[in-house]
Amino acid sequence: MTALGVRGAAHPGRPAPAALRRRRGREEASGQWRWTLPVIAIAAVVLVPIVVTIVLSIVPQSQSTTHAAVTLENFVHVFTQTRVLEWVRNSLVVTLATVVVSVAVAAPAGYVLSRGRGKAVSGYSLLLFVAQSLPIIVSVVPLFILFARFDLVDNLFGLAIVYISSTMSVATWMMAAYFDSIPIALEEAAWIDGSSLFGGFVRIVLRNSLPGVLSTAIFSFLLAWNDYLVAIVFLRSDANYTLPVGLQSFFAENNSQWGYVMAESVVMMLPPIVIFAFLNRYFSVGGIGGSLAGR
Repeated sequence: MTALGVRGAAHPGRPAPAALRRRRGREEASGQWRWTLPVIAIAAVVLVPIVVTIVLSIVPQSQSTTHAAVTLENFVHVFTQTRVLEWVRNSLVVTLATVVVSVAVAAPAGYVLSRGRGKAVSGYSLLLFVAQSLPIIVSVVPLFILFARFDLVDNLFGLAIVYISSTMSVATWMMAAYFDSIPIALEEAAWIDGSSLFGGFVRIVLRNSLPGVLSTAIFSFLLAWNDYLVAIVFLRSDANYTLPVGLQSFFAENNSQWGYVMAESVVMMLPPIVIFAFLNRYFSVGGIGGSLAGR
């Protein structure tokens, strides 16, 4: 009897390797679908408001004279009969100012939290934590009284100051958390080569922190772009409205122009979607792995 025959006789009920591979493949496929279907269901629920907004923005309103099922007259009215372009400009100015200043200040501040040691750094960390725990509504009224004395009410510059102050603590913590993931050995090697502390921060830490910087920038962008509460308190004239505040102009006491509301909502959704789609490719940058490749 051959060796194969002996092994076959010793394990008469053992399935063939090909059958084992097929069964294992079926189990893996069923496991993937077990997780895929709930994710698809959750994504569908999340996308329902977006789909409804887009559909209502292209559906004629009750007072419309068109008989088409789909129309762009809501967008035409929003862009020609309202100040939506000025509101877009105001929102972009305030938001971009918030992003640039927040990232520029939070990056070195987060570096201090990540690398610094001592009572001063611990006190600074505690101060940021307390500031982060307080909602912005707590400081709106005191800031309004203060800004009124300096003529910063109904002023985009004053609104940007409020946004920057409200995002600074969280942005600093986000940058510090990402800097913690970068080995300090890279900076020590740069210092040995003659680089200064600031040079090591710029050439080593920031160069390997692009995903963290982008995450902080997107957080600051969304907070300033979508804010309504602070803007409605500080802005008074139509010419200085941002998009969320301008949206309320389509609501009346007994009549709401939902087609116009949804059209402006679509306009408001586009910049964050475009910006995130463009920046998404940079979140997989492997700078740290490349820096440590020779170690």
